[in-house]
Amino acid sequence: MGKRLIPYFAILDGKTAEFPLSASSALSPVDLAKTYAANGADGLIVFDLSVSDASHDADINTLEEICKEAQVPVMAGGRVNRLEDVKKILYTGCQAAILNAAADRTPALTKEAADRFGSDKLMLSVKEVADFIKARDVYEKNVSALIALEPVVTELARVTELPIIAALKSAEIDEAIRELQKEAVCGLTGALVSEPSCDIYRLKDFFVSSGVEMDEPKSEISWDMFKLNSDGLIPVISQDALTDEVLILAYMNEEAFNKTLRTGKMTYFSRSRQTLWTKGETSGHYQYVRSLKLDCDNDTILARVIQIGPACHTGRHSCFFQDLFEKSGPEKNARHVLDEVYKIIEDRKANPREGSYTNYLFDKGIDKILKKVGEENTEIIIAAKNPDPSEIKYEISDYLYHLMVLMVERGVTWDEIADELARR
Repeated sequence: MGKRLIPYFAILDGKTAEFPLSASSALSPVDLAKTYAANGADGLIVFDLSVSDASHDADINTLEEICKEAQVPVMAGGRVNRLEDVKKILYTGCQAAILNAAADRTPALTKEAADRFGSDKLMLSVKEVADFIKARDVYEKNVSALIALEPVVTELARVTELPIIAALKSAEIDEAIRELQKEAVCGLTGALVSEPSCDIYRLKDFFVSSGVEMDEPKSEISWDMFKLNSDGLIPVISQDALTDEVLILAYMNEEAFNKTLRTGKMTYFSRSRQTLWTKGETSGHYQYVRSLKLDCDNDTILARVIQIGPACHTGRHSCFFQDLFEKSGPEKNARHVLDEVYKIIEDRKANPREGSYTNYLFDKGIDKILKKVGEENTEIIIAAKNPDPSEIKYEISDYLYHLMVLMVERGVTWDEIADELARR
């Protein structure tokens, strides 16, 4: 894997905070994170500077929003004193929690957290090599990488084989190249890449030209193997990676394809304007690539994407909204069924119907709904002891219905549940 460029900033009371290794910004933490991602960041390092519980809670909520909106891996640290603090960070959607090697409690916490969440979920910030050496055996078994200030990178590399992200105070490009050329260094953070106006894509290109192998995706099938149309283009179908809904049909030339790989954002070739266009560059409705697949004839690409906002210029989520024909039949897609039942329950709450059992539950209130959820949960346990598997299917269905009534009552959606499960 090549070297990564990872901007670095801090938050306090839900706002962007000053921090020695990064430029301060007037942008909100979420907007700053989105800016970094749009500029080509391979990930984000975020530190919580809170000192009170209220401030910490605000920063955890902000961290969750950053993870949701940034569309790049996020690693977070600061105020990590207990296993519960590690859990809070990871449950926001962060790829890893960052522990502080200088704290006396860190070796024990590191082992405890690795046993619970896995070593791949932990990183260690190091300011003094002695702090690492005093518990080297623990750290080498229980963390995935180190974040080291520039003066200690070389010395640290002599005592461990763990990958190191070098944090540079200097914004000098020559110094950055020297650090990235070190075998132990897997990435770079600090002043150079944390300036919000930094074009990280361009910086990566410069590092590549200087002989540094950067972490850039490569297609397993070369462009010359694609079967193009008479205009030298290949059609691309973009599909929502969360819902499987087909969003748009567009075209790519080789330049658009390579830019899509390089930036992680869908870039097409406009046949009408005869130019490249990155979806969302004017509207902000980007399509972040999750996968690209080539069909059996090598003449069509299927892109699975995370769509930000609507895909269609009409403001609709998908360009395919005009009904021509539909044959009725039972829906078999589990996600679609759950969404449809949820929408029906939601509609009953907004537009009550006389005699509706759903409206009866809403009218009785939260205590009645909770009682039914509890009863149905018990019925599942009883049914699970029955050798006939059909009974448990009925009870789980009843439970899910009542659970969705509770979800609608408390304003929780399936998308939020899916996001939470994905974080874990």
